[in-house]
Amino acid sequence: MKEVGFVGAFDKTDLLIYVAKILTVLGKRVLIVDTTITQKAKYVVPALNPTLSYITEFEEIDIAVGFKNIEGIAEYTNRTVDTLEYDYMLIDIDNAESAMKFKIDKAVQNFFVTSFDTYDIRRGLEILNEFPTPIKMTKVLFSKEVTKEDDDYLNYLSLGSKVMWEDDRIYFPLEMGDKTAIIENQKVSKVRFENLTSMYKDGMEFIVAKIDPKLQGPAVRKIMKEI
Repeated sequence: MKEVGFVGAFDKTDLLIYVAKILTVLGKRVLIVDTTITQKAKYVVPALNPTLSYITEFEEIDIAVGFKNIEGIAEYTNRTVDTLEYDYMLIDIDNAESAMKFKIDKAVQNFFVTSFDTYDIRRGLEILNEFPTPIKMTKVLFSKEVTKEDDDYLNYLSLGSKVMWEDDRIYFPLEMGDKTAIIENQKVSKVRFENLTSMYKDGMEFIVAKIDPKLQGPAVRKIMKEI
């Protein structure tokens, strides 16, 4: 099982669900773990009789809410950590404590997800500043128009933290069309890509390729057209 961290104060729930959907259609078993303080997945993803901590299935994706570490997930499923039946665990993190408990320093890939809203970027970097050991991160940037100055600003603010930025940067547009499509999907409890912008789809394709370089190219684009 490969663990992938998505760190930051920016809302990442829908993005993780969409990336997970691509992976499941590619034949992978995926678990999303919501370790955030707000636990948005509890409200976005329908669940029967939710308890303090639980795992529910949505669009062939398993989603875990309320767990403090991987060992708790394994105990809930009556398995050991080594025998959890997932190819990928996508971990939504908005605090350093969860990052350490889920040992994302050992993850195969970590993404720092942020917009350039002052709260998002400063709270996100506050999380990184609490990491006790160096950790590699790929920037996932949401903005209407990302400029070199924005990237330089993020680099400047992160000086002194233990983050080591990967060369790749993944951009997502802050488009009202994407937001409207996501809200409509939430209303009907479906994952559909047809009304998302091409830039949003490109961003998801790049994330999938970073998670596993074998999963990219025409096959991924074809799947996104079908979803």
